Amino acid sequence: MNFYVMTLFPDMILSGSSDSIIGRARRNGLISVQAINIRDYTEEKRHGRCDDYPYGGGAGMVMQAQPVCDCCDAVRAMITEAGGDGEHSRLIYLSPQGRRFDQAMAKELSQERDLILLCGHYEGIDERALELCNAEEVSIGDYVLTGGELPALVMIDCISRLKKGVLGGEESALIESFHDNLLEYPQYTRPEIYRGLSVPEILLSGHHENVEKWRRQQSIERTLRRRPDLLKDAVLSKKEEEYLKWIQTQ
Repeated sequence: MNFYVMTLFPDMILSGSSDSIIGRARRNGLISVQAINIRDYTEEKRHGRCDDYPYGGGAGMVMQAQPVCDCCDAVRAMITEAGGDGEHSRLIYLSPQGRRFDQAMAKELSQERDLILLCGHYEGIDERALELCNAEEVSIGDYVLTGGELPALVMIDCISRLKKGVLGGEESALIESFHDNLLEYPQYTRPEIYRGLSVPEILLSGHHENVEKWRRQQSIERTLRRRPDLLKDAVLSKKEEEYLKWIQTQ
């Protein structure tokens, strides 16, 4: 999968995606991350200026349509030259006003061959650029950041984990939090006793069927306590639904 990040700060994207699992995936050719500097496309070459005062007044500056649109055109041309469908590649604008990014969207976007991520700054981007680039607005949460680079890295990390080979064991991506719309069960490792706290005995039993049953029950209980809003869309067996009803009465 190929990520094309349109940004004023390409070093943030490249350094943030160079380590750990995502860095290894890049080195192994499982994903690619390119950071395209929007300043390279401004017509104001002397200072590389990409922003101006907003029409109608107000605080702050707004990113201009021209450098964003020209950068977008160049990225779409890159994708086409690489054998993709540049014209119809999805472009995501990281914005607090957008659709909320979640695991379901990550799975949806992981099916794309090429994904363009647009990072805004200042008070936002000239609305005409978003219209001309056919941008989809996506938010990683109800808060405001100084720019779209950190949200872009969040999306790259989350989506990349779903690509075959990135995590090594394909089962890893299937049993993490939000699988079946449940939070992940608690995890333990050695030693068996630490500061008086023991690993649950069931995990030491070697009885795989009982261990899996316990883990599912723990996921249900944890979701009920921490994110009950997820349960309305949780995928549960009939017995698990009965178990959920039972713990709700305790």
